[in-house]
Amino acid sequence: MSTRRGFLRTAAAGTALAALPATGAAEAPKIRKKRAAFRWLGTAGWRIDIAGRTVLVDPYVSRYDTGGFNPATPLTVDEQAIAAHAGKPETILVTHTHWDHFNDVPHLARTTGARVFGTLTAYHLGVAEGIAVSPVKGGEVLDFGAYTVEVIPSLHSRNAAYSMAFPGVRVSVPPKPATIGDLPEGDTLNYQVTIAGGASVFFMGASDFVERNLRGLRPDVAMVAVPSTAVTHDYVPRLLAALDHPSVVVPVHWDNFETPLRNPPTVAPADEARLNAFIDAVRAASPHARVLRPEYATPYTF
Repeated sequence: MSTRRGFLRTAAAGTALAALPATGAAEAPKIRKKRAAFRWLGTAGWRIDIAGRTVLVDPYVSRYDTGGFNPATPLTVDEQAIAAHAGKPETILVTHTHWDHFNDVPHLARTTGARVFGTLTAYHLGVAEGIAVSPVKGGEVLDFGAYTVEVIPSLHSRNAAYSMAFPGVRVSVPPKPATIGDLPEGDTLNYQVTIAGGASVFFMGASDFVERNLRGLRPDVAMVAVPSTAVTHDYVPRLLAALDHPSVVVPVHWDNFETPLRNPPTVAPADEARLNAFIDAVRAASPHARVLRPEYATPYTF
C-alpha cells in the first residue's frame, strides 16, 4: 500500500497525541493550501471551523447521567456547555437520532439558526421540536462553497445480542420528545466533508457500515467509531479497505459520554481495552496510517 496522502497535524501546546509510527522512514508532511480546525466534542461529535464558518457533526456536550441508559431519563440541555464548545454553527450534520447525537441539536438550531441535516426521523423530530431539519437519505453531495458534504447511507452499531438500544424510526411527527427513550436510532448516515482546496474527512456516528457505499470515497482522514462488540465481521480491515486506507485514523465514541467534557477524557477500563484493540487492528490493517487519539476541544488541522 502506498502512502499517497500527506497530512499535517497541529494541536494546542502541551497536548499529548497518540500516533502509530509509519513503517520505514517517515515522509515529510505536505501542507495543504487550505486547512480547517477540527475539535472533538466527545462521543462522535465534532466542530469544524473553516475560514470563519462552523460546521458541527453530532454535537452532544450536555453529557448527563442516564442511570444505565434508562429510557425514562429526562432529556437535559446544558446551555453553558453548549455555549462554551459549539460556537455559532451554520451547518449541523446528524448521523442518527439517539440522544448522545441529537440531544443538543434543537437548542442549537433555535439559538443559532443553523441548518440541520439528518434522516427523515430527524426531520419529524425537528418538527416536533419546532426546528427545521433538511432530510437526506444518502447519495447527496451538498455544496457550501468553502466545503462540500457527501451523505452516505450507513448502519448503526450492534450490541452483543446482535441488536441495538432504542431501535425504530419516526414515520410521522411525534409529541415533543421528553426522555431519551423518545429518541430512537431512526436510521444512520455517515458524512464526508471536503474542504475546498484541502482535506477530505469521513465521519462515522456508529460502528457499522455498508461496505459498498464507502468505495470511491478515499478520504484523507477517517473519524472512526470504536466498536463496543465484536459481532461485526472484520470491522477494521473491511472498513479501512473500503475507504482505501486513509492516511489518518481518529478513533471516536470510546469515551464515557455521561461525564463532563474535561481532559483527559474519562474512559472505562473495558472501553480502554477496546480502544487499544482497535488501534492494534488499525496497525495490522493499515501499517502506514497514523492514529490520532484526540482530546476534547483541541484544534487539529489536516
